[in-house]
Amino acid sequence: MSNAAIAKTPGKTDEREVIRFGSPELCRLVDDIEQSAAASAREGVNPHAAIDLVRRSRLGAVRVPLEEGGSGWSVREFFSMFIDLAEAEPNIPHILRAHYWFVEERLRSTNPEERARWIGRIVRGDIFGNAVTELGGSAAVGAYILKTQLNSHGNEFVLNGTKYYCTGSLYSDWVSVLASTPEGKLASTVIPIDRAGVSLKDDWDGIGQRLTGSGTGVFDNVIVHADEVLHPTLAKNDDGQAVENPTEPYLVGQICQLILTAIIVGVLRSVVSDAVAMVRKRERTYTHACAETAAADPQLQEIIGRIASITFAAEAVVLAAADAQDKALATVVDGVANLELTHRASVLAAKAKVMIDDVAPRAATLLFDVGGSSAIKQSENLDRHWRNIRTLSSHNPTPYKARAIGDYLVNGKFVPQNGFF
Repeated sequence: MSNAAIAKTPGKTDEREVIRFGSPELCRLVDDIEQSAAASAREGVNPHAAIDLVRRSRLGAVRVPLEEGGSGWSVREFFSMFIDLAEAEPNIPHILRAHYWFVEERLRSTNPEERARWIGRIVRGDIFGNAVTELGGSAAVGAYILKTQLNSHGNEFVLNGTKYYCTGSLYSDWVSVLASTPEGKLASTVIPIDRAGVSLKDDWDGIGQRLTGSGTGVFDNVIVHADEVLHPTLAKNDDGQAVENPTEPYLVGQICQLILTAIIVGVLRSVVSDAVAMVRKRERTYTHACAETAAADPQLQEIIGRIASITFAAEAVVLAAADAQDKALATVVDGVANLELTHRASVLAAKAKVMIDDVAPRAATLLFDVGGSSAIKQSENLDRHWRNIRTLSSHNPTPYKARAIGDYLVNGKFVPQNGFF
């Protein structure tokens, strides 16, 4: 990584280094991450080295305010960078999804000691993964009725359970584990991945996003210290009593879901680049084609124009949804945001997903129409785009999103408050 990828923060006494949005240095950093990930792929190893670049550059702290040692980026700037990163290598931003989710929650924390503890680690470059999802059981997805248990053990706790789809944790320094207490309440813990009893398996067998470390996490009598159990961000009612924060599920969900959609946009950019390269290098065409060369063929030009237009529109709606998140977060006071603006941001994130999940697979398929039979060679690896898009869009099925949007528009019913919106 180029040392120029970071710059001094003006006016700060400790001269912390930050990444400036839109800088040539940031572009070089993204290029370095892309080259590192590509080298790992050629060697047949996971992209740990690329994530080390993220650590050293402190790219994971771009949303932390300048006065706290971060880069102070807006949500729109963050998503713009995220699309660039996904174009370079879609596995890397997917690995970091849980990390940025963790960052946003800590930024809204109303517990000063807890906030300072974890923001400090984020600023130092630590990476955070997740272990939330479980398989089996009769409870509906989103109900968060968990088998993983957190039990008291003297002044500490003991964690036991098995998690699945622990995306990014294989590359992380810490893993955030969601568990149930004996009283049936949810508890969120953060523990180092090298602690005794923690086992992260690289057994993800999805058709796409294959290097994200989205495997199984096993927690066997893991000791959890008291300061590793997070405090929920609550609201207060008219009597001053702490109650559930109605905006927190939306604030969690809208960034987590839009991240997946933004990665798809980055993949679409790669589809455009590969389509152009494929047509330019085709040495011959059919006798019944509209031109003597593929590059001059108006039919192939039209297909590429369609793919490029889909990609432009997809990026525009993601950034529009990001703008809505910026507006919602600007209203946060004591961890609670304006409900109307927060709900609007979640609706826009859902709309972006519904639209992009529809057009992106078609764009990835159109790529094969410009390449002919040579495009299906395994050595070209062009099917990775469709597989990655399909994997990303399958995280939260689109029909449920579209129905919730329609119910809101027709009947005024807010979309669900469960972290999936």
